Amino acid sequence: MATDMEQLYAERLKRYVTAMRNEKPDRIPIRPFVAEFTAKYAGYTCQEVTHDYENAFAAVRKCAADFDWDAVVGNMVYVWTGLTQAIGMKYYAVPGIDIPPDTGFQYLEPPEEKAYMCPDEYDQLIEDPTRFLFDVWLPRISADVSPMGEPTSYRNNLSFLKGGMAMLSYFNAFGTQGELLRTQSGTVSAIAGILKAPLDIIADKL
Repeated sequence: MATDMEQLYAERLKRYVTAMRNEKPDRIPIRPFVAEFTAKYAGYTCQEVTHDYENAFAAVRKCAADFDWDAVVGNMVYVWTGLTQAIGMKYYAVPGIDIPPDTGFQYLEPPEEKAYMCPDEYDQLIEDPTRFLFDVWLPRISADVSPMGEPTSYRNNLSFLKGGMAMLSYFNAFGTQGELLRTQSGTVSAIAGILKAPLDIIADKL
């Protein structure tokens, strides 16, 4: 049995990593997949944890401490209003803006004639994914980004600046969140990067 927070963290990290390597840990690690539940438990609305990621972080820390989890993602309410609004993103419905305050964020499906990606564009995506995303997809999913060949605008230019600043602010905050989970409750931060199935990304966002 751990006698202090750092020892508890070390035990949980070993348990979690051992299980992730498909080896046998001392016991099954508890690593729940939680998002809006943390808000409900901590007394926040979905709107409050979506608009302010510090609220979302606080909700996760409270749950981690109260439920004695081994590991947890720093924030599974990963849609932050500051980022979606910075670039005028169209494919999310944000709590308190597009949907009721206590409804979790939703993906929005455009009408067929305004599809973010058309069936005959797969070859373009395959040939040069980055170019397709910047030239074709991004102007379609953003209210502010100007389509290629059209005059640029103040809002177009500002969206890239604001979007970059928002992304930097949000992702840098995960480092502090991981440290607070470690020192306050001995909880392991469950992820430190991203690995997603390509077809999942295509289905969700293209």
